[in-house]
Amino acid sequence: MIFEENTIKSEKIYEGKVVGLRVDTVELPDQKYSKREIVEHVGGVGILAINSEGKIILVKQYRKAVDRVLLEIPAGKLELNEEPRETAGRELEEETGYIAKDIKYLSEIYPTPGYCSEKIHLFQSTDLEVGKQDLDDNEYLDVHEYTIDEVVKMIERGDIIDAKTIVAVLLYTNSLKDR
Repeated sequence: MIFEENTIKSEKIYEGKVVGLRVDTVELPDQKYSKREIVEHVGGVGILAINSEGKIILVKQYRKAVDRVLLEIPAGKLELNEEPRETAGRELEEETGYIAKDIKYLSEIYPTPGYCSEKIHLFQSTDLEVGKQDLDDNEYLDVHEYTIDEVVKMIERGDIIDAKTIVAVLLYTNSLKDR
């Protein structure tokens, strides 16, 4: 079966600092036509950082899009010409004050592929040293440390609902089972 849709026309509706919006007219596999509203995003990273005590570093911050305070792994947007691994190290230090001396690739995910192009590259670091937190002017967050068991329980209870965090923790816990 053919699943692909052919783009007939693409119209840019909005271009902001973080996202763009376009409307594509597509031809479906059955030769019918439809519109697709696409949020364009440059992509980002998330880093599961584990300190020398084996605790996971999480940040608590308010997310306006869902109007809630969320507990998440440190994360951020890719900058122009910046490699994802570099972004992960930069964001970890900016948000938490920790410097990742060794960064390991975990995976990449598309959190909302139904309407958004954002791809998040996931990394892990277990070799941290203390640096200096350097939050952006408009960034307000708290840094917390939890054992892996505490984090898994918070996910199971629905206290942690951020997709990148859940995926990173799942990948990490599965890698522990393989040892």
